[in-house]
Amino acid sequence: MSNRVVCREASHAGSWYSASGYTYCGACAAHAYKQVDPSITRRVFILGPSHHVPLSRCALSPADIYRTPLYDLRIDQKVYADLWKTGLFERMSLQTDEDEHSIEMHLPYTAKAMESHKDEFSIVPVLVGALSESKEQEYGKLLSKYLADPSNLFIISSDFCHWGQRFRYTYYDESQGEIYRSIEHLDKMGMGIIEQLDPMSFTNYLKKYRNTICGRHPIGVLLNAVAELRKSGLEMNFTFLNYAQSSQCRNWQDSSVSYAAGALIVH
Repeated sequence: MSNRVVCREASHAGSWYSASGYTYCGACAAHAYKQVDPSITRRVFILGPSHHVPLSRCALSPADIYRTPLYDLRIDQKVYADLWKTGLFERMSLQTDEDEHSIEMHLPYTAKAMESHKDEFSIVPVLVGALSESKEQEYGKLLSKYLADPSNLFIISSDFCHWGQRFRYTYYDESQGEIYRSIEHLDKMGMGIIEQLDPMSFTNYLKKYRNTICGRHPIGVLLNAVAELRKSGLEMNFTFLNYAQSSQCRNWQDSSVSYAAGALIVH
């Protein structure tokens, strides 16, 4: 039995983000992180989509420690042990973990938001695959008991619309005016549906418009966890706090990525 500590390096530091800040999504995401209360948070679940490996389930990290430019974050091995026991999770390789940016992008924010209590919390990173509706339901149900605990914080990693020929997505509703207005209208329609906290409506929206929301499956898992808790009478509401686009598309050669930040409050 090896006692070697496995560390995941901050592999995207200096390229995807730097010491001086996040070029595109930074200011937007900060609106959500402002809601975090470090005095009660003891566990931070981070659900991010898989961009590089085909994955039909969810996967857990082989690491013990996630490095960030600020300080190291410790994975909660007790929660991981409980999740392993379900048989529903795959183990990603350290290479897959370090190649993927969707969880790592949130680590410096998490470290910053939790700085005043940095020795008092652990993280639970979960890589979410291209789940079927029934799998989103299954994982949502499984994670709902953790979501109900006020000492747990859930972070869902996603961009919104990736528009342009390089993303192979050029939906345009001319009645909205300029292309960027059409993108905003499409995104805000999706955001409104997420705020209703109805997983089926969100699934139907994605089927109809095919909006390129990279974290659609992590969002789906969250919505299903919420649906499960609402059955037992827990009151919740979700509000989007900010919306931004990396640039304003005006012609077919342009491209942009949209960002949105929101918060789910459990009463």
